[in-house]
Amino acid sequence: MHETRVADLRRERGWTQGRLAAASGITVRTVQRLEAGNDSSLETLSLVARAFDVPVRELFATAPADDYGQTVVALDARAEEQQERRDAVTDGVRSLFAGFGVLLTLGVVFSIAADVLPNLAIVVVPAYWAGGLMLANAASLFLLSPRLDRAYPLSRDRGGRRARMPRRRIR
Repeated sequence: MHETRVADLRRERGWTQGRLAAASGITVRTVQRLEAGNDSSLETLSLVARAFDVPVRELFATAPADDYGQTVVALDARAEEQQERRDAVTDGVRSLFAGFGVLLTLGVVFSIAADVLPNLAIVVVPAYWAGGLMLANAASLFLLSPRLDRAYPLSRDRGGRRARMPRRRIR
C-alpha cells in the first residue's frame, strides 16, 4: 500500500468521486480503492493523472522507493517524452500551414503588383486563411489526432503551442 494524494487532489478541484471516475474512465469503487491507498495498475494511475492533468508521481504523497515507485517514475518519463513528440508533430503541421500561407500571400501580392494576375486574385488570400484554417482544423481533429493517439498513447492533444502557454488572469 502506498499513501496517495488522490483524495486531496480531488477535493482541491471540488470534484466528487463520481466526477473523478467519469473524467478518468474508471469506476467509483476504483477511486475509493485508490483513495484508501490500495495498489492499482499503472494504467489506472495514468488515467487518473490524465484527468487531474498532473504527472503520475504527483498522485503519491511520497515517492515509493520500491520497484513500483521506479515504474511510476519511468511511466512519467515515457509520458513526458511522448507528449513532447506529439507536440512537435502538431507544431510542425501548424508551421507548415502558416509557412505555405505566407508564401501564397506573397506570391499573390507580387503577381498582382507585376500585373501577372488580375486584381481579383487577391480573393485567394483570405480564402486560404479562412477556409484553409477550417479545413486544417477538421483534418487535425479527424485525421491527425487519432493517429497521434495511437502512436503516442500516453499523450493527449493540448491544442498546440498556444494551449501550452501560461494564461494570464485579466484583472
